[in-house]
Amino acid sequence: MKGATIAVSGKGGVGKTSLSALLIRRLSQIGSVLAIDADPDSNLPQALGVRVEKSIGDVRESIINAPARSKEATSKEVFARLALYEAIEEFSRFDVAVMGRPEGSGCYCFLNNIIRQLIDFRAKSYDFTVIDCHAGLEHLSRRTTRGVDVLIAVTEPTKNGVLTARRIVELSRELSIDVGTILVVANKVSPEVRPSLDKIARENGLEIDVYLPFEEEMARLSILGEPAVNLRGDSPVSVGVEMICDKIPGVYPISSSEAKTAEGFK
Repeated sequence: MKGATIAVSGKGGVGKTSLSALLIRRLSQIGSVLAIDADPDSNLPQALGVRVEKSIGDVRESIINAPARSKEATSKEVFARLALYEAIEEFSRFDVAVMGRPEGSGCYCFLNNIIRQLIDFRAKSYDFTVIDCHAGLEHLSRRTTRGVDVLIAVTEPTKNGVLTARRIVELSRELSIDVGTILVVANKVSPEVRPSLDKIARENGLEIDVYLPFEEEMARLSILGEPAVNLRGDSPVSVGVEMICDKIPGVYPISSSEAKTAEGFK
């Protein structure tokens, strides 16, 4: 399935960015991947172990600060679209587009619209597009993630995490966002807390599709600020990511001997 789009959402701190990076690592072994960091506080490049020089936020600032009669000011939409395409940085196994942080206050509505165009048109040239969404529900309320094949609502084993995941699922339906599949993924789950987590999820009308275990190595990488993709491919979390990928249209299970080792990935 060409052009499958996966959006990863949830409240802050549940591990969306690490999960997005591990999904990108896995999917890059199968086909071409466009990674979109839609969070103004961009961390996806670091989780992928790459350095990105340009961002969509830079485009926004260049338009706002452009002289009144300049080409940028008089043809904002055309300029923004061209600059956005230029802001997609290419790496050996995936391409990356980063929202970035604005220098000052202001609305991202215009560039959110350009991001939607990027998802609607440019993403079709990739086998997979993975969107690491802004924490919470803002990306859904602005319909930045319209037209996604898989919406992954990530929770941690807390009531607040489950409530946010429930609101994400509800809001995606209320806004009539075109979502093919909704997956609820519980992250950092230990055997001791799973029964309580299951109870809270049931009480809130959620069924957890995949459980990712708490893993010391994942916590160590996070503490040290090392790329999440340095996690071993045979680790328990990596195995859980494989379970998620098997639910994504266009992904077919491959054995470890058949998988390509992505350059720069350990």
